[in-house]
Amino acid sequence: MLSNKTKSIMIMIIFLLIFSMQFISAKTLPLIGTIITIDPGHGGRDSGALYGKILEKDINLEISKILSDELTKNGAIVYMTRESDIDLSSIYDSRKKRGDLYRRIISIKNNKSDLYLSIHINWYDNSNYRGAEVLYNSINKNNKILAEAIMNQFKDRLNSQRDIKKTDLYLYKNITTPGVLIECGYLSNATERKLVTDENYQRKLSKAITEGVIFYWKTLNKEKYVL
Repeated sequence: MLSNKTKSIMIMIIFLLIFSMQFISAKTLPLIGTIITIDPGHGGRDSGALYGKILEKDINLEISKILSDELTKNGAIVYMTRESDIDLSSIYDSRKKRGDLYRRIISIKNNKSDLYLSIHINWYDNSNYRGAEVLYNSINKNNKILAEAIMNQFKDRLNSQRDIKKTDLYLYKNITTPGVLIECGYLSNATERKLVTDENYQRKLSKAITEGVIFYWKTLNKEKYVL
């Protein structure tokens, strides 16, 4: 029969092992257990912005798949509202665009997401406009925190000169799950058009978003991390 002293030592060893595992997980997998839904904008009948044969919907999906890999490597559980060139609306929807957006909201909620990331490419009539940027709705107080965290990474890693903005678009004002709209660049700008269609840049962009999400998650869960 084990003595009280031996039992105490064993309990201490078990405690230290558990603590060590949590410490290692926090360091190597900072997003472990975090549920994230990526929403690649547009799809199917809806191409989004376009320049010749370059379609926003395709770029959104390409970036989203790379982003999914980056988030997964950091421990996140990742879902996507679409993984192919499809429209999420139903044949019964009289307003196809609204139906598509509504089902994206339902998907994010059904996934029990801790946060969502809506991926898009920007367009503006003035072709001088450029730079990745993040938009948020104030329906959830954490949206601005997430937007700032990702935007700071865009400034540091991608030299973006833009700032966070508010959006009142349907999807973002109708979901309380924390999340943001990420405009990954301007398809209307020749230089950035070349960048957002380049896999290496898409990977660089995805790493910046991932680092922003990690910073956001640590900010909300400081007591779980040893900084």
